[in-house]
Amino acid sequence: MPSRLSALVAAFATLLVALACAAAPSLAASGAYVSLGDSYTAGPLIPNQSLSPLGCLRSDSNYPHVVRPGLTDVATFADPSCSGATTDDMFNTQGVTPGPNPPQLDSVGSDARVVTLGIGGNDIGFTDIVTNCARLNPFDPCRDDYVSGGRDQISDRIAATRPDVEAVIAEIHRRGPSAKVFVVGYPTILPATGSGCWPTVPIGPTDTAYLRAKTAELNAMLASAAAAARAIFVDTATSSVGHDVCKSASVKWVEGLIPVNTAAPVHPNANGMRNTGAVVLAAILRAGY
Repeated sequence: MPSRLSALVAAFATLLVALACAAAPSLAASGAYVSLGDSYTAGPLIPNQSLSPLGCLRSDSNYPHVVRPGLTDVATFADPSCSGATTDDMFNTQGVTPGPNPPQLDSVGSDARVVTLGIGGNDIGFTDIVTNCARLNPFDPCRDDYVSGGRDQISDRIAATRPDVEAVIAEIHRRGPSAKVFVVGYPTILPATGSGCWPTVPIGPTDTAYLRAKTAELNAMLASAAAAARAIFVDTATSSVGHDVCKSASVKWVEGLIPVNTAAPVHPNANGMRNTGAVVLAAILRAGY
């Protein structure tokens, strides 16, 4: 009889251990993943678009939604990213129509474990720069509008944006002291080499080289700001070389001025978002989130 009782006790103990192991993954899930950013995070016009608020043009196929399923130990997810956002909109309400979008940093709480941040392009006036550089005459470079007397206006804007990016990262750390912060760079937009593809994308050879250099400069600033503010920079430009605006519809990851895939002009399409999501997730996992 005692041996039978011992066997029952042992079997019961084994069952309890098995149940505990089975429950462990769900019990271990904790904290939040928060994604902050501008349109290169939000994914304007990529299906399906969020209604909260519609004016942010935020897609449920953007890179944060690609990243989220891979973060199996994170319990909650918030994506307040919004098209047109600047560093100021991290702290303040963004007046989109219809909207508004609350300050994005309001989504970062003490439970934050992972925060991704994609910002800076609107601070330097990226959309206006691209619009100005699209020209019918490829030999009328927009570079001359920004560089004179040994000064480069866009370089000045990039430098001026750095402390604002660092301030956002510092506030993330303050609100979520346990969070790992990842600053996501911008992908390759224009061809990494060569003179571009005017008139398909009406940016001339001189301006293709110039804007390529300014994008690299913006990414370098973001990388430097991330390092200075205890964040991790995620390079998306390298992996997207060969998938620029000049490529065919099935190859390009960033649309041209006239999109051929469902996405906003000069913005990542769904394939571009999938690539960025994969690169960001890999960086998060390497960091041992």
